[in-house]
Amino acid sequence: MSTPEHHGDPDVDSAAPQSPARLLAGVGEQSLPGQTSTVGRLAATVERLRGEVRAAHAAADGRALVELAKGILIERLRCGPAQAARQLEELADQAGLSQLELAADIINQAARDHVVGITGDFVRRTSGDDPYGEAADPSVAVRLRTAESAALAAGDTQTVAASLLEHALAPLGATAVAVWTVGSDSSLTLCGHAGFSADEAGRWRYVPPGVATVARQALGERRTVRIPSLAEVGLPSIGHKQTPNGGRVALPAGTGGRIHGVLEICWPQRLPPQSPAIARQIEALAELCAHTLESLPVTGVHLPSARELADVSELVDLSDGLYDPALVLTPHLGAEGHLSDFRIRHVNSSFVDPAGRSRSAVNGALLLEAYPMAVGESELFEKIERVYATGEPFRAQRMTLTALVDQVPLASVADLSISRHGGSVLLIWRIEDETARLASLLQHAQRLGRIGGFEENLVTGEITWNGQLFALYGRPVTEEPVSLQDLTDHAHPDDTVTIGRFLQAVLHHRRPASTAFRLMRPDGVTRHIRVIAEPVLDADDRLLAVRGAYQDISSQHWTEVALAATRDQLAHTEQESAERNRLALQLQHAIMPPARAPLDAPGLQIAVRYRPAETESLVGGDWYDAVVLPSKRILLCVGDIAGHGIDAATGMVVLRNAMRGLAVTGAGPGQLLSWLNIVAHHLTGQVTATAVCGLFDPETRVLRWARAGHLPPVLVREHEATTLPLPSGLLLGALAEAEYEEVEIQLEPHDTLLMYTDGLIERKDTAVHDSLAQLLARAQAPAPTLERRLDRLLTHSSSDTDDDTCLIGIEVS
Repeated sequence: MSTPEHHGDPDVDSAAPQSPARLLAGVGEQSLPGQTSTVGRLAATVERLRGEVRAAHAAADGRALVELAKGILIERLRCGPAQAARQLEELADQAGLSQLELAADIINQAARDHVVGITGDFVRRTSGDDPYGEAADPSVAVRLRTAESAALAAGDTQTVAASLLEHALAPLGATAVAVWTVGSDSSLTLCGHAGFSADEAGRWRYVPPGVATVARQALGERRTVRIPSLAEVGLPSIGHKQTPNGGRVALPAGTGGRIHGVLEICWPQRLPPQSPAIARQIEALAELCAHTLESLPVTGVHLPSARELADVSELVDLSDGLYDPALVLTPHLGAEGHLSDFRIRHVNSSFVDPAGRSRSAVNGALLLEAYPMAVGESELFEKIERVYATGEPFRAQRMTLTALVDQVPLASVADLSISRHGGSVLLIWRIEDETARLASLLQHAQRLGRIGGFEENLVTGEITWNGQLFALYGRPVTEEPVSLQDLTDHAHPDDTVTIGRFLQAVLHHRRPASTAFRLMRPDGVTRHIRVIAEPVLDADDRLLAVRGAYQDISSQHWTEVALAATRDQLAHTEQESAERNRLALQLQHAIMPPARAPLDAPGLQIAVRYRPAETESLVGGDWYDAVVLPSKRILLCVGDIAGHGIDAATGMVVLRNAMRGLAVTGAGPGQLLSWLNIVAHHLTGQVTATAVCGLFDPETRVLRWARAGHLPPVLVREHEATTLPLPSGLLLGALAEAEYEEVEIQLEPHDTLLMYTDGLIERKDTAVHDSLAQLLARAQAPAPTLERRLDRLLTHSSSDTDDDTCLIGIEVS
């Protein structure tokens, strides 16, 4: 076993390999003049043949995808191969796609696997006839499906690595890839590579445990490791002398919670930041590597030597002659020299793994690693340990063996035989039924259909989920499953009634039922789920359990149906909301018209402006009033009801009319606001509002006024604007009884007084006193008339809350 070091001259090692055509051309330059043309033609022929080989590989990969798509059409349309080919050609012409892109799309719809989620947002449509030519850029779907097809057709991991680089990684800028397999002692063995020279791969064929490399970091941390530049981190790895400043990405490749190896990808330059889409593509390739490492023979893996297998060779030959599944086990000693486990030295040809794994995935592993349930109820490990210690064989009929299938314990009944032969143990079993085979089929069917099964025992409260159901809920398998009774806690609030009817049908009426709902996962993802359940009754018709399945129906046709139903529901809700706002706006405009004729008041010019909100959804409760009372005094009021909508509009009408009626009594503004507070608190459903109320005497030019939590009026005198001192006064409706302070101010000829609501100045990013300062600056600017002054204040208002605005201006004659 070689260590991960380079030998020889660095300049020679780092030189890029040259193509055969370039080497032959170099020879021709040094040959005799008469030989140059012959060598040149030979180089051109070699280059042409290499191009034809590459084109043949690409065409074969493309044909594999097209033929797979034809097979799907044959199964779904129940037609012959010729009709399927014509159908594929017609569909491609109608969609404006190449047959290769349409084939990848059909495979995506049929598989619904990890590649579908990655390629859905990235498939770019192209009408080119040669998707592998220089003029066309194949879509992500075509690239990933082509890589997957080539990997499945490959005979070893070396071919898989070359396929990943050519079809999927080279378009991302990568120049090399390495596939590492993990040994039982955490060593790393290079089982496949592409883009590296044979000498470089030979130097890195085996990395002992404890050597820090890029792949080792990904294996130890069990996560994706992204290194922008190897020179910055100082970690050695394969090819690091050829591209010292290049970037690396290493990902663990595993299935079912077990890591089989590491996928390491190399870039020649510094690795730029990668988008989430690129990261998901690379993760899909690591998943493909994991399944490949399970099923394909691994080239270059460090296996036991002939001396190590000498004492078990006879037992290996014996097990291969058996028709029943058999394992050849050798003792594995711990750090202190005690027996800690058994190494699976050989798996015979009749072996069928209950978890659906291939022989290569089990061969060479530790027994408790491959079958952790061996120390469970069956006590299989203890029995093997006893046979090894005493030499007495063990035989048992109808013994229950438990295996983990997708993290769910699966029990099988088998006849068992354990015997010792020298220093090894032979384990033979005969499965009595087809549970293991059916479990494997069920596992793949659930994965393809995105279905998760469950069973809930209503007597003991025990709930059993399979691994696919944990994945649908976005929950780790270590957490407790969710009971049907708690289903509404994980669903969209709008689906509570639907789920309630479903539970009533299953638990109370005791009949099978199904429903669809929106699952709110802990990671923030919303999925459309259909749940199907049926009750399990005993002989006395009592409910014992509920079993059923969840299915993810978010994609394709079901997604469109769910979204269409949601759109209809939203349209209906928006129509109701629009009708309510229209009625509120009509009511508001009937009482508070946006434009009003000037008020005829002796010794006083009065102008009012009312600007409704720009959006009808913000119909508010702003109001104003300017009226000459029987006492010849003039009532001036501005108010703002809290909130928006029909409630605010109706509350505005009540307070405005109440103020008019109370003002006839001749009471002062403080008493009027006190009475209005009682109205707001007791007679209007406890609305809250702010208001300013003033009584102007035309004979004395004295303004008596009070406020209820409202903004201060603005006085403009001789081109200088100031706010009036604020008297105390709580907003209306806050308390059952409240007192309001009155203030008098002597107005002079040509004074202008402004009363307004907060819609004139309020900004989301500015404090109130800053907004008031800006209002004072605009108000003190000269204006030819009072009307022009109000229009200018509305025009240049800096408010950004899109609220109603009321503005009253009075100018003393």
